[in-house]
Amino acid sequence: MATGRTHRPATRSRGIPEATVARLPLYLRALTALSERSVPTVSSEELATAAGVNSAKLRKDFSYLGSYGTRGVGYDVEYLVYQISRELGLTQDWPVVIVGIGNLGAALANYGGFASRGFRVAALIDADPALAGRPVAGIPVQHTDELEQIIDEGGVSIGVIATPAGAAQQVCDRLVAAGVTSILNFAPTVLTVPDGVDVRKVDLSIELQILAFHEQRKAGEDTATAAGAMQPPPSATRASRAGSRSSRDDNGPDGDLPAVMPA
Repeated sequence: MATGRTHRPATRSRGIPEATVARLPLYLRALTALSERSVPTVSSEELATAAGVNSAKLRKDFSYLGSYGTRGVGYDVEYLVYQISRELGLTQDWPVVIVGIGNLGAALANYGGFASRGFRVAALIDADPALAGRPVAGIPVQHTDELEQIIDEGGVSIGVIATPAGAAQQVCDRLVAAGVTSILNFAPTVLTVPDGVDVRKVDLSIELQILAFHEQRKAGEDTATAAGAMQPPPSATRASRAGSRSSRDDNGPDGDLPAVMPA
């Protein structure tokens, strides 16, 4: 049986903050691109720019890994790729099951990035009997009745849920009961899991809503800027107000005659 269920990444035991863990894949992606271009070393500033973080934060993150680079030289790209891959648990093979082989599930099954990043799609599972045995990305779809056996025999510890929202919690419960301890959830719902089970949620609609918020703010700023450009300068406004006060002081209560008639 595969050992994916019992071997966990070393990050938690070594006290690496969750925020740092979340940035490690960004560094790994940037480093992998450099490695593919045969770049031997990289400075913290260059790597930080490629990963989209500031260099001080990058150096702090790498200090948790015990990697400080070499002054005047930078970081060894290949060694950092290995080091981060090891911390993320990517130096071993992680079998993954995908449950829900609709359009999204099929797209995930066809995604070529799993294998190159240390993950192997061990099984595709769906509740539709009509899909049973049909190959998707070269893997035959299996019925949900076989879920527990598949997880047990394959030593699967990571499950991907791509079902409709209404079925997601039941699928989650079965995955957890069968021994899955990490779940990537694409279903548009919040899952309830016991302690010791990690859930990462990917909700495209939420991400789009966040982008819409930023678009609205940018539109509001543009409107405010345009409105500000139409306002007279402060000095002109003050002069206009002063002139109005002087005019009111010279006029009488009716606004037409002086308040004090000349002798």
